[in-house]
Amino acid sequence: MLKNLNIEEVLFLDIETVPQAPEYNDLNEKWQQLWEHKMQFQINNDEPAEVLYDRAGIYAEFGRIVCISAGYVLQKHGELFFRVKSFYDEDEKKLIQNFFNALNLFSKKGKRRLCAHNGQEFDFPYIARRALVNNVRLPKILDIAGAKPWEVKDLLIDTLQLWKFGDYKHYTSLSLLCELFNIPTPKDDIDGSQVAEMYWEKKDIDRIVRYCEKDTLAVANLLLKYKGDKIIPIENMEVA
Repeated sequence: MLKNLNIEEVLFLDIETVPQAPEYNDLNEKWQQLWEHKMQFQINNDEPAEVLYDRAGIYAEFGRIVCISAGYVLQKHGELFFRVKSFYDEDEKKLIQNFFNALNLFSKKGKRRLCAHNGQEFDFPYIARRALVNNVRLPKILDIAGAKPWEVKDLLIDTLQLWKFGDYKHYTSLSLLCELFNIPTPKDDIDGSQVAEMYWEKKDIDRIVRYCEKDTLAVANLLLKYKGDKIIPIENMEVA
């Protein structure tokens, strides 16, 4: 499968998400109750649900998208480059709509497949769910509710699922696989656990965007490694 994959037909994605509100106490009473119900089986030692609110960003019902980065591989003079564009806006609906508009343009240019790490369980459904919440029409490639796995396997690529080799119990982070395959990643940046702080407290969306873009390149390089090809150095990343 991967041997015959044309890497230049793939659009690589990464999203960054945060809780809907900066703090648990910023939620109204109904949403606090809903969060407590969501966390009822994860609370230990009678801790209140509010101590787990920093996890809210990973749930599409309680979080929101603050950045989507999308990039693709191209060749110039026999060398691979990675061109990436990011979509971010305080208005989540506008962010998603702008990304979908670009997604349609990418499709017309031959980028007919999407790839993300853990995309099957996180990025793809999260984008689709937040689009529905914001009343944004889904593009065909993400309008997959109820679709069978074999119906979308040629459209949506997940580097985590590829690494699982059918093992449903096994989760491996992108950072671990990058270390395993000697894929260079920046050491002076934030990690996913700091995104909410960067967004709500430090108001540093630029740093979040840079982090998202570099993760997108990391996903592309991981897929290149799976194919047995050379990776793209970070200096060959072009930001649109």
